[in-house]
Amino acid sequence: MRKTSILISFILFPVTLYYFSPYLVIEALTQQVIAGSFIIFTLMLLGSIFFGRLFCGWLCPAGGLQEASTIINDRRVTLKKAKLIKYLIWLPWISLILILLLLAKDNLTIDFFYQTWYGISISDPYGFIIYFGVVFLILILALILGRRGFCHTVCWMAPFMQLGMWIQKKMNIPHLYLQTRAEECIHCNACTKKCSMSLSVMELVQEGKINDLDCILCLECVDVCPKKIIKLNIK
Repeated sequence: MRKTSILISFILFPVTLYYFSPYLVIEALTQQVIAGSFIIFTLMLLGSIFFGRLFCGWLCPAGGLQEASTIINDRRVTLKKAKLIKYLIWLPWISLILILLLLAKDNLTIDFFYQTWYGISISDPYGFIIYFGVVFLILILALILGRRGFCHTVCWMAPFMQLGMWIQKKMNIPHLYLQTRAEECIHCNACTKKCSMSLSVMELVQEGKINDLDCILCLECVDVCPKKIIKLNIK
């Protein structure tokens, strides 16, 4: 079900691309407009407080492309320092957004379909150039680095959801998470080998819950566990 959902999401990427565009957020705010991508990123932040990174595992079009590319490179990503790149991109970008919001706060309008053609993102040759450029970036990182290489390094959407998960922890808000029964673990390491985000799942199992900021709730570990000691739960 998950793989079907995420693959359909990628197939629809020409329609939805602009709703995930970091550039259009800035361009629209310079014209005192809140674009669809601004609203989507806000919903990602709010949704992650309750559902974690469920979007990444089940609905992200970039995730669909990357998981398809594991046919070529299914290597686990081990470059931990590379994860800092996305924050170096995200922090100045979000700072600029906040500045533009403050400057335009009294004259803001909302246009969810900003720069789209009847809600469709790619409708002209220029749009296809952008589309294939983004697809190439996602694909090349996945092929070079391994599983979800784009997510680990430059994804501008992940920090929103990680911030939401941090708020969730600090405020102890009920949320989806993976509960484990550590005492029944047989240390087969199957969950770690299968993890879409290259997490050391077997080590996390010993903590009684899998609560890592990189967990996308793909449930691959749930399916592969021979003892069925991992399950989705609500705190």
